[in-house]
Amino acid sequence: MASTFATASTVVGLGSSSLSSPKTKTTTLSSGFLKSSVSVRNPLKQARASGGRFTCFERDWLRRDFNVIGFGLIGWLAPSSIPVIDGKSLTGLFFDSIGAELAHFPTPPALTSQFWLWLVTWHLGLFIVLTFGQIGFKGRTDQYF
Repeated sequence: MASTFATASTVVGLGSSSLSSPKTKTTTLSSGFLKSSVSVRNPLKQARASGGRFTCFERDWLRRDFNVIGFGLIGWLAPSSIPVIDGKSLTGLFFDSIGAELAHFPTPPALTSQFWLWLVTWHLGLFIVLTFGQIGFKGRTDQYF
């Protein structure tokens, strides 16, 4: 039994010359991520250094707009100021916790302080509103919807 497994056999098609393919034409691959052979005269000015190829991102990809920041801040302050947490608002609780922590200023807030909960919750809501505001405002400007 052991002798049948120990015998060497060739697998047809792997490494045999009978199934080798005829010579094919070699193709060269090019990529937009590799530098092209275009030489740039001024190394500080890289305009059109990619040979005029399509780039993935616009130069001003953030497209900052102060309308989004203003309306987003107002759009978060208004609902977060509604008193729904035991008759207090999220903004009020956050600002009260800031005042309580500033009362013993040189000492930092304890890890068990409610300040951290209100800080994370308030800022998470703000950043979500700003993100959706950016998407909505720029989507409307670019006529996506």
